[in-house]
Amino acid sequence: MSSGRKNAAPTTGAAVSVGRLDKVFDTKGGTVHALQGIDVEVAAGEFVSLIGPSGCGKSTLLRIIADLEQPTGGTVTVFGKDARRARLDQDYGIAFQQSGLLGWRTIAANIELPLELHGVGARDRHARSAELLDLVGLTEFADRFPDQLSGGMQQRVAIARSLAERPNLLLMDEPFGALDEMTRERMQTELVRICAETGAAVVFVTHSIPEAAFLSDRVVVMSPRPGRIQRVVDVDVDLGPAHERTDALREDRRFFGAVTAIREALHAGSASAGTPDGAQRITGPTGPDDRHDRLTEPA
Repeated sequence: MSSGRKNAAPTTGAAVSVGRLDKVFDTKGGTVHALQGIDVEVAAGEFVSLIGPSGCGKSTLLRIIADLEQPTGGTVTVFGKDARRARLDQDYGIAFQQSGLLGWRTIAANIELPLELHGVGARDRHARSAELLDLVGLTEFADRFPDQLSGGMQQRVAIARSLAERPNLLLMDEPFGALDEMTRERMQTELVRICAETGAAVVFVTHSIPEAAFLSDRVVVMSPRPGRIQRVVDVDVDLGPAHERTDALREDRRFFGAVTAIREALHAGSASAGTPDGAQRITGPTGPDDRHDRLTEPA
């Protein structure tokens, strides 16, 4: 499907490629197998959500992509680089459930923080923060402090900060999870617009089925621990002549069809948890014949 998002800056290969990834934690209570045999690929400019029950390892997978955790086995590349190199090259921005803004810095100064840490001059920092404040609709709040903004506004600042270094990839871990439903829907619409304007690929962790269906090109449904890919759902909706996701999409029958498909995949994952023949979709999209879900037996 056409996502309506502009092409990202030229990059090498897929935005994210994960191959046969495993993650095991050694704890005082014993060994915890968090992820098993994860294979997924995210194309440049694509929006992919990770959804699954609590404890399935979706946030762990995001942190491994971000080089904040190390895998036990398997491979991770970001634009053809290993995760550490991509982190050092600032190829991605990160946003979490809590905005993480510094209360003693103004909104503009919070956005400028990554640039300041990497030695960007004051004039360029100010120009970039002004550009991003305009992008997220907060220009008039540049000199305010975080406690003077609502939760939704703070999250917009956090997203702006994650875009400060013009990354081609955004990694987002439930950034709207603490917001009320009306604010959450507004933020989802804002994120769609921002992604369209920046062309960034997104890997997005969520517990919300409607949120995943509204935002995503594809939704990766994960099984209970050890987290495996249960199914990948293509969100095949008609975006209209403008190729834009708007609030009208929430009333589209194909949107409800995507919600149903994601819900059924989640239920199937719970039902097959712990069985040796649970279905797992192994590959990301490779061409026009790979647009539909293909379920295979895990090795």
